[in-house]
Amino acid sequence: LAEECSDCKNRERDSELPSSPPPSCPFNTDSSEQQGNTDDKKGTMASMSEKKFDFESVDLKGRVAIITGASRGIGRTCALTLAKLGCGIVVAAKTTEPKANLPGTIYTVADEVRQFGVKCLPFKLDIRDAKKCQECVQKTKEFFGRGPDILINNASALWWQRIEDTPINKYDLITQINARGTFAITRACLPYMEKQKFGRIICMSPPLAPVGFNGRTAYNISKFGMTMVAMGVAEEYAGENICAHSLWPATVIESYASINFKLGERAMWRKPEILADCVVSLIAEDQHFTGKMLIDEIYLRKRRAFKDQDFIKYRCVPDVEPPKLLLQESSDVWIYRGDVKKIEGDKDRTRRAKL
Repeated sequence: LAEECSDCKNRERDSELPSSPPPSCPFNTDSSEQQGNTDDKKGTMASMSEKKFDFESVDLKGRVAIITGASRGIGRTCALTLAKLGCGIVVAAKTTEPKANLPGTIYTVADEVRQFGVKCLPFKLDIRDAKKCQECVQKTKEFFGRGPDILINNASALWWQRIEDTPINKYDLITQINARGTFAITRACLPYMEKQKFGRIICMSPPLAPVGFNGRTAYNISKFGMTMVAMGVAEEYAGENICAHSLWPATVIESYASINFKLGERAMWRKPEILADCVVSLIAEDQHFTGKMLIDEIYLRKRRAFKDQDFIKYRCVPDVEPPKLLLQESSDVWIYRGDVKKIEGDKDRTRRAKL
């Protein structure tokens, strides 16, 4: 939502995050025409397909996917979704012991994946370590007898603070995880994909944009770095059946990040399955569809003929359509977050910034 009507502003004045727009709001629309216009301006989408896509018909038997940050949340959902279609999975993440606020490990997800009758390799990976990224890919080849066909760059660190409130060590951390880590694991996978003449790389990162930096400068530098990795792969391997995209949600997605950072109520979120379905669809695209900076909802509308009713299944609260908060293009500050131990202070700063 690039703008707000007066009804929305009055309704949100005392809250940290906007809720769903009231019926009187002129931006309370989900029309595919409006969404399509937004995407066409960015030049990131091909023409719409009129035929509904059968996600369950995609056959990934014999394929292998490395998914970073797969011990919970979006990464775990992608792992299970691909496993259902016959794909071998590498659960690449740091967590080997569960925590109270971060349940799930590489081993628990691996056990879930194996229930679909596919092989799974749990691999402890801190993507800041380039040698471990290389080792992860080598172990994949040894375990499955082939290198990775698919790479989902999902591991990421969140930091939504102003420049003056961003210590250099925090800047280094998020850029090492988001931009450098994505580059390192992608670089390690590409020789195998080139040899196998097939590769699909998806970075969970936003489209490049010249706005929305207030309180997100360091974060945007790191996340745009992920997007640029995808764009670089797409250009460098054009015509070699190695495709790469960035993929970003229109809404907040239910995960332990949205829970622990208190990013609104469940009614404001969609399930991670919407991103997992996009991943399946992108893997199935032919090699001529590459180098796109995608928003999940817009992609599904324009490439897979989704209508309003098709998105209902992704709602966390069935009767409430979540607001498209991550489509906001305004340079106005949206929300401060950074340290889960300082949530209340960040929430208070966000409220004061809106006054």
